[in-house]
Amino acid sequence: MTRNDSHDRLRVCGTSSELALKQTYMVRDALQKAHPYLNFQIIDMKTKGDKILDVALSKIGSKSLFTKELEVALEENKVDIVVHSLKDLPTTLPEGMVIGAVCEREDPRDAVIMHPKYKTQTLGSLIEGSVIGTSSVRRAAQLKRRYPHLKFESVRGNLNTRFKKLDEGTTYSALILATAGVVRMGWEDRISTYYRARMNFYAIWDADFAVQRKHGSAEQTLNHAPYVVTSS
Repeated sequence: MTRNDSHDRLRVCGTSSELALKQTYMVRDALQKAHPYLNFQIIDMKTKGDKILDVALSKIGSKSLFTKELEVALEENKVDIVVHSLKDLPTTLPEGMVIGAVCEREDPRDAVIMHPKYKTQTLGSLIEGSVIGTSSVRRAAQLKRRYPHLKFESVRGNLNTRFKKLDEGTTYSALILATAGVVRMGWEDRISTYYRARMNFYAIWDADFAVQRKHGSAEQTLNHAPYVVTSS
């Protein structure tokens, strides 16, 4: 990485949820260690996916729900790099942009978070018709086959919001979430069950987050994967 032309400053951008900011700061800290002469500025912003919280993700029907605004800022040189959960990135990147680094992967398994009043139970022991919250069509489809007595409904919002809906509400008996996010938030003690890959296939990029940049703008200081993805 060469020195930044603007007073040795690197502007690191991520979305504004607490989990996304934790990931953004993880990237900042690793880069700071590797390049101590640089000054870092954290910039956060809301995306379309952050703003539309009353519709299931599968029904919004739009690509780049959690990435477009960040990529626009990158294209307009308002930021230098952006941090994404890799599963949120479309399969085709904007022209001239690359995944500059794939950071070290967290546990990719799915996890069950029970409502406090059901903390001694499992999904299998819940009464018929109990509602399980998840924003993932993949998770719901797999678990419906294993637990046909349960109802699976969409739950939106960042992790803080979802935990609040579970703990303070009466709708959900449990949530199905990505283990990685729960662990990064420091709430691993709330996980009652982990689903192994052979029981619940996780998405290919679950638990990964990546640094996106313009082509040729930086080296792969953080890379934990043997490739770089570019636009065609």
